[in-house]
Amino acid sequence: MKTIRVFLSSIISISLAFLIILSSISCSKGKSNSEGIIVNLSVEPKTIDPSLNAQIYGVIYISHVFEGLTVRDRNNKIVPGVAEKWEISPDGKTYTFYLRTNSTWSDGKPVVAEDFVYSWQRQVDPKVASEYSYQHEPVKNAMAITRGEMPVDSLGVKAIDEHTLVVELEAPTAYFLEVAAFPTFAPLRKDIIEQYGDNWTLKPETYIGNGPYIMSERNIDENIIMVKNTNYWNADSIVAEKITFVFMQNGAAAVAGIKDGSLHMAYEPPQQDIPTLMEEGLIQIKPLIATYYYPINVTNEYLKDPRVRKALSLAIDRNYIVENVTKGGQKPAGGWVPYAVNDVDGDFRVNGGDFYDISKEGYSNNVEMAKQLLAEAGYPNGEGFPVIEFKTDPGNHVGIFEAVQQMWKEHLNIDSTITQIDNALLGQTLLEKNFMIGRLYWSADYSDPMSMMSLFTSYNTQNNGGYSNKRYDDLIGEAMSTDDNNIRMKAMHEAERILIEEDMGAIPLYFFTEPLLVNPKLRDVVYNPLGFHKFFYAYLEE
Repeated sequence: MKTIRVFLSSIISISLAFLIILSSISCSKGKSNSEGIIVNLSVEPKTIDPSLNAQIYGVIYISHVFEGLTVRDRNNKIVPGVAEKWEISPDGKTYTFYLRTNSTWSDGKPVVAEDFVYSWQRQVDPKVASEYSYQHEPVKNAMAITRGEMPVDSLGVKAIDEHTLVVELEAPTAYFLEVAAFPTFAPLRKDIIEQYGDNWTLKPETYIGNGPYIMSERNIDENIIMVKNTNYWNADSIVAEKITFVFMQNGAAAVAGIKDGSLHMAYEPPQQDIPTLMEEGLIQIKPLIATYYYPINVTNEYLKDPRVRKALSLAIDRNYIVENVTKGGQKPAGGWVPYAVNDVDGDFRVNGGDFYDISKEGYSNNVEMAKQLLAEAGYPNGEGFPVIEFKTDPGNHVGIFEAVQQMWKEHLNIDSTITQIDNALLGQTLLEKNFMIGRLYWSADYSDPMSMMSLFTSYNTQNNGGYSNKRYDDLIGEAMSTDDNNIRMKAMHEAERILIEEDMGAIPLYFFTEPLLVNPKLRDVVYNPLGFHKFFYAYLEE
């Protein structure tokens, strides 16, 4: 989801503190499964409130504690969750969900339809100001509510009785059952949130969920420990009795933990070590439907001209970056929507093609076009163009931009500086438009191009750079208002062409893969190309 997706990477020195934490929760060889799985997700999320979270790691935590109307099974297929069945009206605009009578909260209280009504209304309430409120756009009146034009109780969701929920949509939405599995659509406990306010997520006794796990312990900046929820309706299917998520921003320490068995999986291995770790059999590269990109503040005086933005993009040697900097199997991005997203027939990216030449042979021509565009914009050989301030969080992102920085200087004679901002502050800095160019990545929340394309609508709260094009908005609106996939995909292909080929509203660098450090004994993790991996069924082979 999906959002400001921010992550931290390796730093050089080994952190003794985190090694001590790992030692305290590690186990010897031959340990029983009840001692659990230990996973390093690098960074503690800003929040684990399902309505407020906007980080991919937050989704991983939340999806272990909460369950929506639908869920993804072991094969990542959408199946019934809290809703045991549903009916769809002939016009595709009304969904009636029938909730399981044995679905309960972790404190034993039953999950009722009104819990979904409260959660969804909270999500779109402008007073709550959720960064993910746009996800509810398909629901009737959601957009008007988020703009403050209608009251929250006018949202198209209604509890008919305790176990029947009716949802009205603005238009037939082909991907609605899929997006309903995202944590922002999970139920919430009104009594808990109203009693404890913003602090409800901080303690196990108040972080009440309805999913496979409960939070048994939370140590700020250290770890979150989860144990199996015996009140979960499908508890018998859950294998991992305990999951410990640690927050280790130290790549070298994570590698050491994987090797000595005190850690079972770690995200974001040190980029420079990936080739060696692959040879040692400690890296698994998983597909990820995501695009690494540079948001551009298009309201900036020097960046509002599309010719400047195109010049900056064309001057980047994407092949050099993926082969010599990231080194994790990433693919140069010739558009915005990544590979592995379905079209009417085939792959959306393959069918859409590239909007600029991403071949190694084409780079020299790209550079010449970049120089010409910059001159046409009034900055021949970079003359008169200011120093670009690039803002990012620390780690691998700095190395990527250092390569880009050199390319801009060499080919466009444009200087740039790097300002490193703490992970927790970067997202807000970009949302406030307090930047020229920044660093983000966007991963899909569901397997439809809309999950990528809706980001750049002028009204999307995650549209950090302020890109706005009425024709683009109209095309996305057209794609949202029909369930005819031919019309939908045609509109989204044209919208992507406008975004990248005409306007270069942001600079895509590469399409993701996800290199993971994995202990060879770890089995049955459910890997998801959306990045929301689940450890429900994980165990360690003896």
